[in-house]
Amino acid sequence: MKNKRFVGVMFELLEQLLDTEEVSAAFSGMLEMLTRILNCEAGAVWLLDKDADRLVPIAQTGPVNFTNISAENGLGVEGLVTRDGKSIVIQDTMTGEYPGSVFDDCGPLVRSMLCVPLRNLTEVVGCLQLVNRKDSQGFDEEEQQLCERLAALGALTIEEKGFRVSAGERKQVLISLRGIIKEFPSGDGVLRVLKGIDLDIYQNEFVVILGESGCGKSTLVNIIAGMDHLTDGSLIIDGKDFSHPTDRELTRFRREYLGFVFQQYNLMPNLTAQENVQFIADLVRDPMTAEEAIAKVGLTERAGNFPSMLSGGQQQRVSIARAIVKNPKIIFADEPTAALDYQTSIEVLQVFEQIVQSRGSTVVMITHNPEIARMANRVVKLRNGVISSIRVNLHPAMAAELVW
Repeated sequence: MKNKRFVGVMFELLEQLLDTEEVSAAFSGMLEMLTRILNCEAGAVWLLDKDADRLVPIAQTGPVNFTNISAENGLGVEGLVTRDGKSIVIQDTMTGEYPGSVFDDCGPLVRSMLCVPLRNLTEVVGCLQLVNRKDSQGFDEEEQQLCERLAALGALTIEEKGFRVSAGERKQVLISLRGIIKEFPSGDGVLRVLKGIDLDIYQNEFVVILGESGCGKSTLVNIIAGMDHLTDGSLIIDGKDFSHPTDRELTRFRREYLGFVFQQYNLMPNLTAQENVQFIADLVRDPMTAEEAIAKVGLTERAGNFPSMLSGGQQQRVSIARAIVKNPKIIFADEPTAALDYQTSIEVLQVFEQIVQSRGSTVVMITHNPEIARMANRVVKLRNGVISSIRVNLHPAMAAELVW
């Protein structure tokens, strides 16, 4: 290859594909790197569900919103590439033939596109797709070859690991954000922290939001949780419009819909563990009993202890019990393990695992720890106030499997 940087990319991405057991994580990393190296606006990786004959997105990057989306094999650019096993390069959708794409309805206006098949030794299992060169240049032959080689390596990895996808049933959207912008006063102007967030969160889903400090993670969650107001955009939760709620609506919403778990435990020191939980239970209409909530986090024997008599991990479990005693539809957790050691963190994460599996609650967790993201159904990565990628974990890891 003429360009030496492409050789480096090949080796780096090959290492990712071979070393990780998380195929979707490897593809997400590959997609992010390719969109950056080739200076593209967006991209996606699609895998074929053979039983349904439909394509399922397992990774996406850029301003795309593939909510409840699967694509019919054989239709559009994605379906044609997967069915025929031939790359499609579209330098300009305004000139020449353009068969359409899922991006037409779910992403930016398509100007140019490169889509290559994920082909192993015997069959095509999906496709890799890059959209819109930011520099308005076309995709050249060398770039197409790079993507084809990486796609082939990815397809062989999928075959080797026995990775499968299912289009499944359409999930019910619980939280819908569209065009979310948040600005703060800054000197003589404003600082735009969130720059247009489109995201849907489903019922009974575990979502992890990743990103560096200052990327907008906490601001986004604070807006969803009614602790901050959006500047522009729309926020729909459980079919109700919370874009510009009144104080009364916010109070009722936080009380009846939400549970909160923070890095700081915020327990009342003069109340026992069970009394801390009972205090919250007394504020809502249909709580579980404090005893039941304490039992669900494994602290029945310590229910009569004051916070000063509990370890950090036990105090965090009490804070989780306070969150679930309300029977909330949504639980927000902001760095809940940041102050804990590894073993205690795993124990706390196992509680969240049980909540999702047994209670049907939606959990939205902020963390800086990418290993924790392996537990999630989906991983949303923020960068500079926008969603840089969304990854689907088709086989989420158990908390006990995490290592850092």
